[in-house]
Order: sequence, then structure tokens, then C-alpha cells
Amino acid sequence: MTQQHQQDNILAAQQYAEKWLGIIQQEKVDPELGKQIIEESRVNFAEHFNRGWLAYRKSVTEAGDWAATEWTGSGAIFEDVLGRKYIDCLGGYGLMDLGWGHPEVVEAVMAQLRRTPMPSQELIDPLRGALARLLAMITPGDIQYSFFAASGTEAIEGAVKLAKMYTKKPAMISAVKGFHGKTMGSLSLMGKADYRQPPGILYGGPVYHVPYGDAHAVEQQLDICDTVGIGVAAVVMEPIQGEAGAIVPPDDFWPRIREATRKHNVLLIADEVQTGMGRTGKLWGVQHWDVEPDIIAAAKSLGGGVMPISAFMSTEKIWSVMMDPNPFIHTTTTGGNPLACSAAIAAIRVTLRERLWEQAAQKGEYLIPKLKELAGRYPEIFNSITGKGLLIGMHFNSPEIGYQVAAGLFRRGVLVAGTLTSAHTIRIEPPLVIEYETLDEVLNRLEDTLAEVQKSISAPVAEMAG
Repeated sequence: MTQQHQQDNILAAQQYAEKWLGIIQQEKVDPELGKQIIEESRVNFAEHFNRGWLAYRKSVTEAGDWAATEWTGSGAIFEDVLGRKYIDCLGGYGLMDLGWGHPEVVEAVMAQLRRTPMPSQELIDPLRGALARLLAMITPGDIQYSFFAASGTEAIEGAVKLAKMYTKKPAMISAVKGFHGKTMGSLSLMGKADYRQPPGILYGGPVYHVPYGDAHAVEQQLDICDTVGIGVAAVVMEPIQGEAGAIVPPDDFWPRIREATRKHNVLLIADEVQTGMGRTGKLWGVQHWDVEPDIIAAAKSLGGGVMPISAFMSTEKIWSVMMDPNPFIHTTTTGGNPLACSAAIAAIRVTLRERLWEQAAQKGEYLIPKLKELAGRYPEIFNSITGKGLLIGMHFNSPEIGYQVAAGLFRRGVLVAGTLTSAHTIRIEPPLVIEYETLDEVLNRLEDTLAEVQKSISAPVAEMAG
């Protein structure tokens, strides 16, 4: 690249940034600009981000002209750049428990932004301490200390590192179809070949996968590891499997693995990245079974849908290895910054004041039976309905049918998504603040979609019979 070419690129980049800053500052855009944004976004994703994302979201593209390029939202309703409204039944995969742009969380972040957005890294940042204390107050058991990062996978990485440092053991046990993140350490716990195989060798210690919900399999694996002399640092499980399709374990599962881990001097890590902060009808998913884990990982809704923040948390005894002899054994430059902590403090306040876990439980008790009734009426479409609270899985008889349902719902203004890389299961995971009237509208649009899908299934059968 010549010096002149580089200077031309710099000038063009500056102008392009100025263009987009002008767009960012507009609350609404006119239809012509909206269409330009849609087309430019499609090109940018294809040429500079990941063209596979465009192909994967075919259920969205089938709604027409690469809809929807999201723009704004409030509560459980969001709008695309052309002003079309959608009911959010995905909730950012658990990110939007408080809905889109909750005003109290936004205001807390704006107030902190006006003061200072980032810490010095050397002085004490008061919000980090305040948030850690809040989490100690609302988590089960003797959880006392927290470390903050930006994403769920970072929280799992930290939890695994903490468990290994404390126990001085190498092995981990996790579940088939479990999802714990996509960085290398977290990925080693993943129970899904689609993500594990391409990068090759992962975590530096052995990881044993057992069927989720099978307490005997966990007990047996712990016994085997003891017998052959392999030290297990921790068992890592989701209270309810999210990405696998809102899979609820048997009621004896969590109590039994808690007892088994204590028997074998193994730590129990609860991956509450998706289930925490009220999603399943309890403030923390493990509270359905009155279990107290040794380490908890949280993220997603912890930032109130406004800022990215995650945490891994544990007891004073376990946390001692994070403090002595080297209190800087685990650090991050931007994790736990004042903007993120202000969002989390506000999100916790709203969650506790509104008792959103109770709202999730009640709305789940309202919605799940109605979904099961629909499933019973369309046996050629549905396999089953699973879940607790507002973490719900609609399991279909094939990925193709699930895709048709997702596409049909989006054409009718309802956003859903599959789990992992398949549409075999479609999740219903709306903001916990969703109104009952909106849930009824989702059911109406779903029923209309199912009738359409049923016709498409029946038509080939009728042709063959003819």
C-alpha cells in the first residue's frame, strides 16, 4: 500500500465514521435512509463481519428485504429501521429480562457516563465494591466475593480457573448438550460437537461429559475418577439447560449431584448465565431445588439489557486463592467498569422491586399450558413443550418444521430463534416484563402460523394419496 493510498483510506474512513455518527444521533430515520441502512448492513456483514450470519437468518430474510435491521425498542416490543414493530420472544437469548432500554437502567448508566465511564485501574472504584456486596446479599448460600467481566464465557473461564486453583485438580465434569461459552476453556465444557471439533484440542485437563439430568451418571463418573486416580476440580452444570432447548432436570438431580460433589471433595459450579436474575421463576435457577453451589457464574440479564457485564462468585474460603499470595492473579482491563456496574446495580434494584422472578413464574404458568394445548392439537408439528418460567422450548418433529414455524412467526411480527445450530427446538424467551395481552397476541399469531404449517405438511400427503 502506497502512502497516498493509506492517506486516502484514512480520509474515507473518517468520512464513513462521521456518516454513521450522524445516523446514530437520529432517533428516527426516513424510509429511504432506512432502506439504505438495510442494504449497507447486508453488504457490511457479508464483506466485513460474517456472511454466514446472513444465510443462517433465512427465517428473517424470508420476511422480505433483509428484515429486520433492528433500531429501537421498549419493553417487549422493538422496531426495525423501517419502523415495523415486532414482539420479542427471544429476549437476546436471556439478555433482555427487563426489556429493551429499561429507562431506570439507561438513566443510571447515563448518570455515570456524565461522571466517568472507565476506571483508573489503580484507585478503588466504588461501584465495583457496591455491586459485589449486592450479589453477596442476593445469591444462595455463603457466596461473598465476585469478579466482573463482560460476557458469560469469561465468567465460566474464571469459575473454572478458580476451581482449579482452589482444588489443585485437573478434571471437570459437564453435561452432554450443555452450553457454557465459546472461548477455549469454556468450549471444552461444551456438550456439542458442532462447536468443539473445528478448533481441535481445547482445555488442558480432561473433561468428562455425562447425560444431563442423570444424577447416577454424575455419581458414577466421580466414583470412576476416584478409582483411577483422576482428580476432579468441579462439576459444571446449567440449572436448566438453555441452548439445549429449556431442558428441566428431574427434581432429584441437583440435590444428588450436590451431595455427590461434597462426598468427593469436588466443587459444584452453577452456570446461571441464562437462568439467573429471575428467568426461570426463581431469582437463581438452583433455588428450584434449594441447592447452594460453591461457585456461580452470571451474565446476560445482569446488565439490565443495557450494558455487558458478567460475574463469577464464590465463598470466602474458596476465594482465598484469588487474594493470597497474588491478588492480581485474575484481572481484566474493562471488566467491572463503572458503566457496567451502574447498569447491574440498577437492574438488580428493578428485579428485586418488581419481583420479576415471580412474574416469570406466573407468566410461565399461564403460557406453558396453552403451548401444550396447541402442541396436542398439532401432533404432526410438535414433539413436546419444555421449560420453567419464561425459559421455554418448543420441540418440533423436525428442524424443517421448526424453521417453518420460526419463519412464519417472524412474518407475523414475532421474533423467536432456534437452539444451538438447529431449528429442531425453538425457544420462547421473552422479556420478563412482557404483558399478558402481548402473550395472548403471540399465541394468536402462533396458532395462525401452525395452521399454515399444517397445510404445507398435509398437502404432499394428499397429493400422494391422490
